[in-house]
Amino acid sequence: MSTETALVLLTASAWAHAAFQLTVSALVYPVLAATPHAAWRRAHGRHSRVISVLVVPLYAAVLVSTGAAVLVAGSVAVWVPAAGAGLALGTTAAVAAPLHGRLGVTGLGDRRRRVLLARLLRADRWRTAGALLSAGAATLALV
Repeated sequence: MSTETALVLLTASAWAHAAFQLTVSALVYPVLAATPHAAWRRAHGRHSRVISVLVVPLYAAVLVSTGAAVLVAGSVAVWVPAAGAGLALGTTAAVAAPLHGRLGVTGLGDRRRRVLLARLLRADRWRTAGALLSAGAATLALV
């Protein structure tokens, strides 16, 4: 794979990830957070099932394209988008996914749910920042 191809793939996947993350932050999570407590388990379960269909291939594309760009291009300009992707994906793995697991348990009280949701929304802002950093830096590396 050429350096240019690796950078194009990195940039495309980074912007796809940024668009996805902005959509989750601006539309998906506010609706989920506004769900009444009585409807929470059903809404959260549906969210988890539906979003995984998008998350798995998108995150795979981000991982593969970022890894390829680091291996092929290897410049400092590629490490910045890689760091942004790492922040977003790492926050997902270390914070957001475990929080979703806790939010899906039976018998979760409304107060505890609100505390966990507030943590999830904070983690989501970090994921969005990482995705945007990755997309912007990948674009600069391409040009």
